Amino acid sequence: MAGGKRFSFRATVVIGNRQGKVGVGVAKGKDVAQSIQKAKRVAEKSLITVSVVKGTIPHEVRAKYCASEIILKPGKEGHGLVAGGPVRVVCDLAGIKNLSAKILGRTANKLTNARATLEALKKMKIMTKKVESVKEAEPVAQENIPAEAEE
Repeated sequence: MAGGKRFSFRATVVIGNRQGKVGVGVAKGKDVAQSIQKAKRVAEKSLITVSVVKGTIPHEVRAKYCASEIILKPGKEGHGLVAGGPVRVVCDLAGIKNLSAKILGRTANKLTNARATLEALKKMKIMTKKVESVKEAEPVAQENIPAEAEE
């Protein structure tokens, strides 16, 4: 085809299983269906595992990707997902139910903000085994306290 009018479509896809896995994919194609299919394949390859403890993240985390900067804070039970735009979508598909988030960067680009959210979720440390061992140790420590503490 000569003449220069060759259109292509770009699709951005966020996939997740709402149980701790989420990924973002971007791809181009000759039509919309092809670009979505390619973006889904790219997103499946870029899946990350997120540490979700009782419906929230274990600790506060901050990340920067290009011009976007994101801060994620854990929320109490019943607080809900307080986040804007692409941060809400990524966290919801990751299975996070209680979270506060703020976009601090100077860009309104949704793709950049979604990738910054993924970078923040990658930075989190997994704390599930440590929490279980502390819970088991607490009752033992309370039983050994002598009753005659006041004198």
